[in-house]
Amino acid sequence: MKQGKPLITFTILIFAAVIALYLGCYIFNALNEPYQTTQVYSYTANDSVTAEGLVVREALVLPAQAGILELTRAEGEKVGKGQQIALVYRDSQAQASQAHIEEMELAIELLEEAVSQSGDLESAARLDEDIIQSMVALRASYALGDCTQLRDQVLDVKSSVLKRGYTYGDGLTSADLSARLRQLKEELAVLTRQSAQATTRVSAPTPGVFSSLVDGYESRLTPETVHQLTPTSLQELINSPAGEDSGAMGKLITSDTWYFAANLPEAAARRLKEGETAALRFSGELNRNVEMTVDRVGSTEGGKTLVVFSSNRYLTLTTLLRHQTAELIFESWSGLRIPKQALRLVEAEASASSGSAAAASRTGVYALVNGRTEFREVSILYEGSDYYVVRPLGSGRKILRAGDAVITRGTGLQDGLLLEG
Repeated sequence: MKQGKPLITFTILIFAAVIALYLGCYIFNALNEPYQTTQVYSYTANDSVTAEGLVVREALVLPAQAGILELTRAEGEKVGKGQQIALVYRDSQAQASQAHIEEMELAIELLEEAVSQSGDLESAARLDEDIIQSMVALRASYALGDCTQLRDQVLDVKSSVLKRGYTYGDGLTSADLSARLRQLKEELAVLTRQSAQATTRVSAPTPGVFSSLVDGYESRLTPETVHQLTPTSLQELINSPAGEDSGAMGKLITSDTWYFAANLPEAAARRLKEGETAALRFSGELNRNVEMTVDRVGSTEGGKTLVVFSSNRYLTLTTLLRHQTAELIFESWSGLRIPKQALRLVEAEASASSGSAAAASRTGVYALVNGRTEFREVSILYEGSDYYVVRPLGSGRKILRAGDAVITRGTGLQDGLLLEG
């Protein structure tokens, strides 16, 4: 047993030496590689600051009612005055009765269409196509995780299948369909009278955009009070949210304009002027750049200035937004991003108007194409800490594009040089 220990130690030392040799060779080759490359990609650099604040809208809170609530409007859906927003059921039986009423109304509608169908092959093919399209739309929404239209899409599939069955299935004649239609209408009339006393329909008292989220800011922060805020009072509102209101079924956003009140660094706020436009990048449900008007540049406290922006666009996409951290963009530069090490200044000779040779210089990069270097001229749009955003110059094949490999380290480079691997 004792003779085995030196053998194990020797084997471990051999493995360690092999690993060290491999790492040493790798580092040596990396340090002595004649050139290094990196990939060019599209990039947008922004001159911007972060703006933290609150989204403000004119909203009418809808009080909750006793019973089982069923909202019939989607988030961000526009509603006209008097249009139904929700149904309130006295109990679960009333809710089940309403579901039965909706099924009977759908069946009546389908039967009426079936009675009017010609029954030819063209109509059958059209119904088959409707079924396929409805199923494709439903599957696409499921794959994307989008459930906003799920109820309507399920009803589309169901109605298409039922319509096909009523029209061409079960050997039903036109007389059979008409008799079934009369029977359903009679049953529906009876069930509707019975259900009327147990179901309350909630209608919109005014036109607006429906939202189910009531977060307590509706009364604390309005378009009238937003212009009276100071940096301190805005921060207090941000730090002390009221929380969702359980005594409300939702709200109607009743104005076309929404506001964003934010605290900005004083130096950034000085770059804004009331009445001018500014670009803000929002995340979350909005997730886009929004051109907004600078409504007010307010007071400054502790190096922070309160600024109020407004917009009449994308209102239906802001219903779930409240506390937001947006990017205020003053200027943007879009182009290709390259490391600073890749940029080269190449001296060349150009003919002057007098005919004598004059020195000229071009700024660009060396791209590696099929083992050869190609000089591709660029102009600098923006300088970052360790990169440039550039615009390619020239035309044709020898123009810098996203995805090109450019040389960041190498000596003796020139256009058309063959590099050995």
